[in-house]
Amino acid sequence: MTIEDRDDAYVVDHALAKHTLSRLRSAETEQVSFRKGLVKLGRICGYEIIDGAMETEFVSITTPLSETTGERVKGLDDVVIINVLRAATPFVEGLLKAFPRAKQGVISAGRDEEAGMNDEGEFPITIDYMKLPDISEDDTVIVADPMLATGSTMVAVLENLLADADPERTLVLSAVAAPPGLVRVDEAFPGVDLLTVAVDERLDDDGFIVPGLGDAGDRAFRTT
Repeated sequence: MTIEDRDDAYVVDHALAKHTLSRLRSAETEQVSFRKGLVKLGRICGYEIIDGAMETEFVSITTPLSETTGERVKGLDDVVIINVLRAATPFVEGLLKAFPRAKQGVISAGRDEEAGMNDEGEFPITIDYMKLPDISEDDTVIVADPMLATGSTMVAVLENLLADADPERTLVLSAVAAPPGLVRVDEAFPGVDLLTVAVDERLDDDGFIVPGLGDAGDRAFRTT
């Protein structure tokens, strides 16, 4: 298993995940390759979640030659993937390769860049749109957003998502995360598992992750 517990977060330590993230970080990676990289990283993370966070059970199988015993993953039909628009869209596309039967929800949430970051390191967050499936107590919910920076957006998303839902497990999945964001989300939602491919050094004065990978939404959709 290549998910490691680093105290502040669980980290996907798969070699191909780190390789893909390194390509995403490069300023020379253009839009199409960046978007495809996010899809690939989402797929890798999805398989790692299956391997590291989901249980298996033994089942009886009849092959063309005999009876035997195999294993299958439990709960694959009880997965809900939440797409935090817009940067998570290609990331979620990859996750769906691992969880093709997952229910999906979308939350459009963004921070007010003009207002800026306050003294507590938080941004005001606006939720513009939300469409969620029914979430049961048997579900595993994966909230996907490539960047976990200050944690302001994710806290707002979780407040709305979990207001009327109590799933069996909730995971926040990011490509890169900054320590302040991990602390903020963990303090607000200690029962939520934080999973990332890399914990980066810090935030800059504008609340961007350093070294990070830039604005994932702009790089994926070629906007500024």
